[in-house]
Amino acid sequence: MMKFLIRSLILLLCAPVLTGCAATVVISPADDANNPNCAEVIVRLPQETSTLTKRSTNSQSTAAWGSPVAVTLRCGLGPVMVSELPCVTAGGVDWIVDESGKPNYRFVSFGRTPATEIIIDSEKVSGATVLEDLGQAVQFTPRTKKCLG
Repeated sequence: MMKFLIRSLILLLCAPVLTGCAATVVISPADDANNPNCAEVIVRLPQETSTLTKRSTNSQSTAAWGSPVAVTLRCGLGPVMVSELPCVTAGGVDWIVDESGKPNYRFVSFGRTPATEIIIDSEKVSGATVLEDLGQAVQFTPRTKKCLG
């Protein structure tokens, strides 16, 4: 019995070291999160972007970086083919830029099926760097259209 208690105490004390200190990030999945093209994105995501470490998330086709979270990604949104929002190209991907939530900027891949959304806290990290890093994975979704601007 004493050996069992000692082993249990050791496991209890070591658990935070084994599992890490950061909790799982809760992100709602996109409607088409089970799209096989999202799997192509998720397996190619970097473990770090702009010195932020990737965290575990609770939903399929999602990712997050930073502690506290500064970047989130969701794959499986409906494709964006027309938008009045500005469009930029980074990491080989055209992105629609939604500034309405400043300092959190929302970027949605343009003309890709399915679309991918990245939300970046601009007070914690450079949006350009993150889009370059994550675009390397997002470019594996099929492109059906390019930004005109």
